[in-house]
Amino acid sequence: MEINKWIMPSGLPLIIEKLDYEYSNYTIYPPRKEVFKAFELTAFDEVKVVILGQDPYYRPNQANGLAFSVNDDIAIPRSLKNIFKESNISAKNGDLTPWAKNGVFLLNTALTVRAGQPNSHRILWRDFTLEIIKRLNERKEGIIFMLWGNNAIDYKDDITNPQHIVLTASHPSPLSAKKVFFGCNHFKIAEEILGENIFKL
Repeated sequence: MEINKWIMPSGLPLIIEKLDYEYSNYTIYPPRKEVFKAFELTAFDEVKVVILGQDPYYRPNQANGLAFSVNDDIAIPRSLKNIFKESNISAKNGDLTPWAKNGVFLLNTALTVRAGQPNSHRILWRDFTLEIIKRLNERKEGIIFMLWGNNAIDYKDDITNPQHIVLTASHPSPLSAKKVFFGCNHFKIAEEILGENIFKL
């Protein structure tokens, strides 16, 4: 299976089979058609920055397939408000599609989640996410990895290519943002390295 120059991990058919059960028996986010939205909007060879989060928003009508993003008619979640605060962005809505189209790969460590149950699909997606990170690690062009939260930081040791830049911080949720997220300067660092602002909305 290939999406926008991404070759999907070999274990995807088994994940799809398990998702068939999950979507049939539970309320799962994001909507089924948006699970691979991050791959559809950001081609493999166009990735400049990877923002790696935990899992999708687990409340109704929030998750849209891009990490930390919501559709433009949805109230901005607190985690995303903290991201905008750290990046000095004044946004009218929380749709991060422009970021994705500018080369920001908005990936969660788990692409799906049961309603009200954070981390419920972490194991389901573990090998998939690991393979995606390893493939990005093999790319010759340097990538800036922003790993936010413990789930994301778990992949730090898998990014070994010295051409890449790895930045870590606490998750931007209200429960942990004050620990290490505020003041991490990830956006400022990325702009200085890239020589451009790809975080415009």
